[in-house]
Amino acid sequence: MPKSTITKSKSVVGQREQRHREQQYRQALVRLDRYSRMTDSQFRIPLTRIRFGVDPLLGLIPVIGDFIGLLLSLPVLIEASRLQAPLELRRKMIRNMLIEAVMGIVPILGDAFDVYWKANTRNTNLLRQWINTQLVPEKSTTRKDRLLVILLACVMVALIGGWLLL
Repeated sequence: MPKSTITKSKSVVGQREQRHREQQYRQALVRLDRYSRMTDSQFRIPLTRIRFGVDPLLGLIPVIGDFIGLLLSLPVLIEASRLQAPLELRRKMIRNMLIEAVMGIVPILGDAFDVYWKANTRNTNLLRQWINTQLVPEKSTTRKDRLLVILLACVMVALIGGWLLL
């Protein structure tokens, strides 16, 4: 099999894998947007712009409410792991989850903090930013680019050579 045919078939497979990965990312974001909306901002306090979801409501349950809220944050982290997000990103997500859980323990103030912090929405946005960096196509140099660099190098050598001969 000629080398160009192998290169083309690898390229086609690579493009197919890239499209599949992009589709996975987009589907994950749709699921996570829906999920974080439900947990963090499903409801609105009338005549205000304050939104809250199921998570702050569960936080009102003494003792176990904040623990359940922490468990509700796990699907976003699991999705990040499934998509092979970097460890540093997942650490930030865990930090957001723990901040919300620890602050939620404080009676009344913790519940107000839950309404403000919205860990699942924050984590979904972190994951979205990372996914967007993954979706940007990699720039590859073309033959035309290499020829332009060679031409510019030749012109520079000629100019410097001519200047030295003066």
